[in-house]
Amino acid sequence: MPIPPLPVHFQWVAVLLAGWVSRAQAARLEYLEAENRVLRAQLGGKPRFTDAQRRLLGEKAKALGWAALNRMETIVTPGTLLRWYRELVAKKYTSPHTGRGGKQPIAEEAEALILKVARENPHYGYGRIQGTLENLGHEVSKTTIARILRKHGIPPAKDRGKRIPWRTFLQTHAVAAADFFTVEVMTLRGLVRYHVFFAIEIATRRVQIGGIRANPDGAWLTQVARNLCDPEEGFLRHAKHLVLDRDPLYCKTFREVLRSSGVKIIRLPPESPNLNAHAERFVRSIKEECLSKLIPLGEAHLRRAVAEFVAHYHLERNHQGLDNALIDPEPGVGDLEGEVVTRERLGGLLRHYHRRPAA
Repeated sequence: MPIPPLPVHFQWVAVLLAGWVSRAQAARLEYLEAENRVLRAQLGGKPRFTDAQRRLLGEKAKALGWAALNRMETIVTPGTLLRWYRELVAKKYTSPHTGRGGKQPIAEEAEALILKVARENPHYGYGRIQGTLENLGHEVSKTTIARILRKHGIPPAKDRGKRIPWRTFLQTHAVAAADFFTVEVMTLRGLVRYHVFFAIEIATRRVQIGGIRANPDGAWLTQVARNLCDPEEGFLRHAKHLVLDRDPLYCKTFREVLRSSGVKIIRLPPESPNLNAHAERFVRSIKEECLSKLIPLGEAHLRRAVAEFVAHYHLERNHQGLDNALIDPEPGVGDLEGEVVTRERLGGLLRHYHRRPAA
């Protein structure tokens, strides 16, 4: 028996009710989108999600569909949400099962974290590593941790604790080094040799140009030492040891300024050019990648070239001694979203490729 139609006045009530519900839902949606924008701005950079969070967002994204997602301001792009859903489906049918009592595969991120924590903290036993991973959202048994460390040839803590990585030693002892290099500069008087004095933190590879001068002397270098040891902004204010060669410019007053600031001077033996390797590596880098490829036209041009290379060296140049990482990475490094753009310095002599943040 067919259902009789509603009276006309009830139909109008239903239409008004549906319109009110739609407006209320739209208002809630607008508020949530605005809240997402605020939270995303506070996070500053690419937010990180656990596997469970990806699974939840992927399922909800699939239910909404591509068209609806494109009309919303989500934390991540619609393509990423739907990719998470496809990966969720793929894992459901391709994950290995070993039957009752079998070992479930550990997530790649969790395994990488186990190795990172063990290598960076030689005294951490299986329990400390397990607790650290729990803080990061991964529940892993001590047996699994021991198995992973054995697979990668990492001994237990009682053996690892006897070894101190060089990077940890250098950071603990706050070792820095200093040196000069020279540059021939074209001037109105002909070629003039300029001396560039710099200091480098060995553990971090950060560099500070102390000064550039054509005819350096002990008085000038002593003032450079005062600047580097300034208790508030000096580059060497946290240094405990400074490696120096036996250049006569490192006069007595220069050394006294360093010692009075708490810096112990480590003077290299005579005729030992290879013992200040980190400083020499920086000299090689700036000359091969920059100064050997241009003709410095005056002191101002030299200063600009050196400053541009040091900025490139810190922000844009990967360093093999730091596991091929950047010294001071800018926000967004490692993102997979956004247009790839090129930053050029010194007319394209130095280039850096990065992703432009999405608007």
